[in-house]
Amino acid sequence: MRGRRLLAAGLVVLLALTGCGAFGPEPGPAGAGDGEQPRYGQAPAPGKDVTLQPDVVLVGGGSRTVRSVSPDGLTWRLDPGARDADRLAPGRVMFLTGRGVGRVLDLAEDGGDLVVTIGPVTLTEVIRDGTFGGDGVILDRPTVYVAGEPSWTRETAAAGGTLGRSRPLAVASAQPPPAPGGQAGATAHGYRVQTFCCAGGVGTHFTYDDGGLRLAGTVTLTVGRPAASFHLAVGAGRVDRAELEIGGGFGIKVDFTAGIDGGQNHRRTFPVPVDIAFPIGLVAGLPLSFTVSQTLEVATAFGARRGTFRGAGEYALAGKLGFGYADGRVGSRVTEGFARRASLLDSLTGVPVGVMGLVVRHGVRFTMGISAFLFTAGIWFELITSYGATIGSALGAPYALCRGVGLGVRARFGIGYRILEPVVQVINKFLSLLSPSRAPRIPPIVASGGPSWSADVYRNQEVIPPVSICGQLPG
Repeated sequence: MRGRRLLAAGLVVLLALTGCGAFGPEPGPAGAGDGEQPRYGQAPAPGKDVTLQPDVVLVGGGSRTVRSVSPDGLTWRLDPGARDADRLAPGRVMFLTGRGVGRVLDLAEDGGDLVVTIGPVTLTEVIRDGTFGGDGVILDRPTVYVAGEPSWTRETAAAGGTLGRSRPLAVASAQPPPAPGGQAGATAHGYRVQTFCCAGGVGTHFTYDDGGLRLAGTVTLTVGRPAASFHLAVGAGRVDRAELEIGGGFGIKVDFTAGIDGGQNHRRTFPVPVDIAFPIGLVAGLPLSFTVSQTLEVATAFGARRGTFRGAGEYALAGKLGFGYADGRVGSRVTEGFARRASLLDSLTGVPVGVMGLVVRHGVRFTMGISAFLFTAGIWFELITSYGATIGSALGAPYALCRGVGLGVRARFGIGYRILEPVVQVINKFLSLLSPSRAPRIPPIVASGGPSWSADVYRNQEVIPPVSICGQLPG
């Protein structure tokens, strides 16, 4: 009985613990030679109206120069004879393709390859002056890039070696080639995930089973026919203006099944190791892409060693998403229109022996910019939806089977890049285990670069039935 009184308060605690004059696109020149869907991105060809930072090195050859890329995106094996590859040095910025951009952390020679380890950069660390824009970019023909099994999908970093910052003793397989469409499978932190985009929305189906704890579900940011518009103006290495809008009518949707049979509660937070990319082409000579990436967090709070419960819900959310920045001022451009389509609260069912709680958090980030996976940098907008659900013990069901739902939607947006802190810790642990080749030392990468802001979009909690035993007074 006391457990049911605490159900509403437990839902609040569970949610708290989980933190609930522009140049448009143009096709690349035939001489670029990268083809329509180059494996590692299109080569840059900066126009006369774009000035790059002085420490940026344009390595020639585009995707043809790349021999392999490690799953974590840190290590690029290149043809050492590529144009200007000999100008690369620790501290400089490598700009090879639209997906191959980063601060050089270390260099090594191995087996006839030039092994380059890179870290993230912000837009203004690459671009000194330039204006870029596009309107009504239809997001309907994605290319999916799967990272493979990078170090940041595991709980601990692999041991290091001595051949520079990019050659651990346990060499992982290279990234698989990209494929058309928005569906791809991957694994991370014991979860199997399947991404999908774009008919009906962008989302991830997930499953987890360690023998004692079983979880399955699907989280979706629903959308009709998405289209994006963007504008970026950089002068003297500073962003003067940045705008990003994505339209199409958005909603949120979730379904889950959870069960425990002698297992332990857990919490996992990780980026889904899949990029869903929409190459825009050369904009003022720079190969920009519109990239959709996702993060997933799952936390259980089961008060007994045995039980099951499930639920599903869907809600309309907004007509468009985005933000604008100019003259030092920023504003969200989310046109809110929340409406319940299918109640998560009403759907909660199960056979819980004790109080059972679950939080699923789904982040979807839209970025117009450069680089890949964790290092994608540009103008970005992220929508983070937290679903919290609790159900009381079935042992007290004849009196009142308490059910509670918390729903929170928050927007984050910025100019630059942002990486989950737990992932940064894994990457830095991995880097610390490696011995540098040319660099005297390698500083750790940081979790974010460039300004960012956030705003609440929607937040609500409900508990039924409306009785004091469930933590809510009648009336």
